[in-house]
Amino acid sequence: PGTFRVGDHITGGDIWGSVIENNLLDDHKIMLPPRARGQITRIAEAGSYTVTEKLLAVKFNGKTTEYSMMHVWPVRVSRPVTERLRCGAPLLTGQRTLDALFPCAQGGTVCIPGAFGSGKTVISQSISKFLNSDIVVYVGCGERGNEMAEVLMEFSMRSIKLEGKSEPILKRSCLIANTSNMPVAAREASIYTAITISEYFRDQGKNVTLMADSTSRWAEALREISGRLGEMPADQGFPAYLGSKLASFYERAGQIVAPGSPKRKGSVSIVGAVSPPGGDFSDPVTSCTLGIVQVFWGLDTKLAQRKHFPSVNIALSYSKYLAVLDEYYEKEHPGFPQLRDKIKELLYSSHNLKQLTQLVGKAALDDHDRITLDVASLVEEGFLQQNGYSEYDEFCPLWKTKYMMKAFIRFHDESQRIISEGHNWAKIKQLTGGILSTLRNMKFEIPDDEDTVSFKYDNFLRKMSEKFVSISNQ
Repeated sequence: PGTFRVGDHITGGDIWGSVIENNLLDDHKIMLPPRARGQITRIAEAGSYTVTEKLLAVKFNGKTTEYSMMHVWPVRVSRPVTERLRCGAPLLTGQRTLDALFPCAQGGTVCIPGAFGSGKTVISQSISKFLNSDIVVYVGCGERGNEMAEVLMEFSMRSIKLEGKSEPILKRSCLIANTSNMPVAAREASIYTAITISEYFRDQGKNVTLMADSTSRWAEALREISGRLGEMPADQGFPAYLGSKLASFYERAGQIVAPGSPKRKGSVSIVGAVSPPGGDFSDPVTSCTLGIVQVFWGLDTKLAQRKHFPSVNIALSYSKYLAVLDEYYEKEHPGFPQLRDKIKELLYSSHNLKQLTQLVGKAALDDHDRITLDVASLVEEGFLQQNGYSEYDEFCPLWKTKYMMKAFIRFHDESQRIISEGHNWAKIKQLTGGILSTLRNMKFEIPDDEDTVSFKYDNFLRKMSEKFVSISNQ
């Protein structure tokens, strides 16, 4: 039991007890349903009970109501909140491309559209493994049954360290399986079930992430139900209210202050995978979703075919949380936003130069442009590509990401400076072969011990500066 005793007044959202679920979720709070209130006439002692046993009796207006540990809530109605807060902390995924270039905030909304085989499910699963959230709700909506079986198997094998002990991440996960062979009505309801479960844990003061794979299948179920009801079809047969249904789902994300006492803050972040047919981003589900979400991680089939994973297209993707999160990044990792902006500028310049070289050829470019092209391809290979199945690269913390960005930018800036002094880029490449090799191999450092790895990186940055000084003096 909590701090409440017989005779105390209690209202909706108040925490009157807690349950130990497992070592990762050792404080499952028991809340009074949002619309209930009154004076406590009976409260059970500490002990072992079933979920449906009546443990609390509350009297209001002469009527006594008994409550068990569970309570029922309609899934299509969002749970009440006291206040909605501004997002301030990032949702860290362990993927360099996403955390550095297109970050999402805790309480944010993300869309991952991609054609068949572009790596949506793999990126969803790898994100779920390493998120800095307390609870992960994974809903397989209309996807293959094998994918849910794979999630179940991998989550039980994958572990995180807690007070020196390894615990499987399945203990903090909630899996909702509504695969493609299940009824249409169940598929349509699964998304709402997932968001309601997420809100339930959010109201306990936890940070929750909902992974929906995929919202396109949910929209298709909506289309089928709409057709059977004889409603007027809109674009591609989807119902006219598709946009408002998607909006009502995504707007249930956010960072909030929960009702009741004690005061607690929680958040729900939604990451929705979208499967447009043939990778067509003008599909109604994709276009409606893009008008709602704040972060867009666009997956590219061409990158996936080149075995470039995660296959996030830098030119298409964006995040509207950059300005909000810069304050956090500057406080925790000074200089991070400036390095990120330089990396993005380098990649965008390279994208434009590649289009130019297709017309005039690489020989027509001057040395400054060649440096931009070569360093950008180095960044794509050594920074953007990440092997989610390797020990060294399955998760990349922010401090390692920052060191890698700093090394690539320093190499680019020093090379440009030396070219301005009259040196030749081909000669510089020859003299800095060892540095280029180390830049490619930076990601192979296992980020277990921050002090040891940081010491190695600092040494490398110092040697790079010394090498460029010696080239400059030749």
